[in-house]
Amino acid sequence: MTGTGGGGYAVVIPTLVRDTLVDCLAALAAAHGPVPDEIVIVDDRPPEWDTAVPGDHRGGAAPGPGAAADALDHPLSVLGDLRDRTLVLRSGGRGPAGARNAGFRAVTAPWTAFLDDDVQVGPYWYDQLARDLAEAAPDTAGVRGVIAVPLPEGRRPTDRERGLAGLARAPWSAADMVYRTEALERVDGFDERFTRAFREDADLALRVLGAGWRIRRGRRTTRHAVRPASRWVSLAEQRAHADDALMRRLHGPDWWAKAVAPRSRIRRHTAVTAAGVLALLLAAAGRRRAAAAAGLCWASGIAAFARERIAPGPRTPGEITTVVLTSVAIPPLATWHRLRGEWRHRAARAWREVAP
Repeated sequence: MTGTGGGGYAVVIPTLVRDTLVDCLAALAAAHGPVPDEIVIVDDRPPEWDTAVPGDHRGGAAPGPGAAADALDHPLSVLGDLRDRTLVLRSGGRGPAGARNAGFRAVTAPWTAFLDDDVQVGPYWYDQLARDLAEAAPDTAGVRGVIAVPLPEGRRPTDRERGLAGLARAPWSAADMVYRTEALERVDGFDERFTRAFREDADLALRVLGAGWRIRRGRRTTRHAVRPASRWVSLAEQRAHADDALMRRLHGPDWWAKAVAPRSRIRRHTAVTAAGVLALLLAAAGRRRAAAAAGLCWASGIAAFARERIAPGPRTPGEITTVVLTSVAIPPLATWHRLRGEWRHRAARAWREVAP
């Protein structure tokens, strides 16, 4: 059975062909209900990662010689009958926003459902999506899924696990979000200046809402597993502050409230970093008392930050060590990336001025 009462739909999945893609596609193959008109898998690995020839290929055909073709063979094989309606695209490493744009622009269905490659849809996801679309009013542009992030039982979650759990509360997450294709076209899709999987979904939602559409919560459920990661992953995540700078340019200083997003600690990080730099400069100038005072402010800020991250966690020696060390490094990294973002996006105009 194909199509839904609210019109046909396609599923778009941007991917770097991680191990999680197999489970994502297996869950789609096992779900019950009206299947999508098309599944578009957008391989966003940079060209230098392999020697494959870019292109698009129906039925899961290999995109060319090299590692890219081999890496997709197994994930595509789990789709079963859905493989015949699967389209594989290469987007050249443009990031998730660019990959999703390449995906939705390749479909003709009235609705485009976006999934991340590290989620698993529920067993009745197709049925639930059909109801979500059938109940969508004419002015409803998007219906978001319900994201479940299972946390470990028997212990408190770590700092990283708590961060991932925030996906369950994110109102615009593209981990499971379906949009009218018409609405995506009217706002020109995702803003590809967001090159990471961060804020690009909130930016799109604000532009869709600003264009007069509505976005509502659906009934379908999707699971987002907590995958293993480096103990230093929180340091790499500080690049997100550059995206916050772009959000401020596009949607104003109150974008946090508009996007229903928690405010970052960037002001505190900047103040702590400034105190540390000042302490070093004063010490170099021989002003020991002033340097000690500035150093005390820096140390107090670091201690408060670490305490906030340690208190709700498991408080194991390994977790405490990681949090303390990263709490020292995060403020200057966050400040640097925010300044980098402000400079890089200094000419960005509010979205209303550039909207089609």
